[in-house]
Amino acid sequence: MGHVWTLAEAVAVRRVWRTEGRPLIFTNGHFDLLHVGHVDYLEQAQACGAGDGVLVVGINGDAATRLLKGPGRPLVPAVERARLIAALACVTGAIIFEDSTASALIRALQPDWYVKGGDYAGKSWPERELALSVGAQVALIPFTAEHSTSALIARIHALPDPAAIETRAIEDEEQTP
Repeated sequence: MGHVWTLAEAVAVRRVWRTEGRPLIFTNGHFDLLHVGHVDYLEQAQACGAGDGVLVVGINGDAATRLLKGPGRPLVPAVERARLIAALACVTGAIIFEDSTASALIRALQPDWYVKGGDYAGKSWPERELALSVGAQVALIPFTAEHSTSALIARIHALPDPAAIETRAIEDEEQTP
């Protein structure tokens, strides 16, 4: 199982990986409701390290997620999101951060790879230039639209009202001879 680190802890272990010649792959996101799209994305990100890389995932804190995603988000607290992500076999560890971008983490960790999802294709992603300036290669992992937190939330909202289902079941029972 992976670890949930503070930034200082991650920087210390980064020094060890550097002496071992292990590439650091870094990505970040909200990961509000863990789904197969996240797993596919993180597995592909980890593969950028050619098998011996370590994947560290920055997790947007609760306040940052609320600011960036809007009211009602996050659905899952950052501490729990970080534990879930760190538990994935492809993830070495996670760090919760409260800034609106992961720039401070990139500066401190100086990853060999900085990876984002394909939903950033054609968009400005603020950390890209910083990542390049610290020597990281950057990569976009293809985005699978049908596997997104927004799509999952929409499917949940579309579920029938449980109270209505229970009322119909009671009415059906009452009408059965």
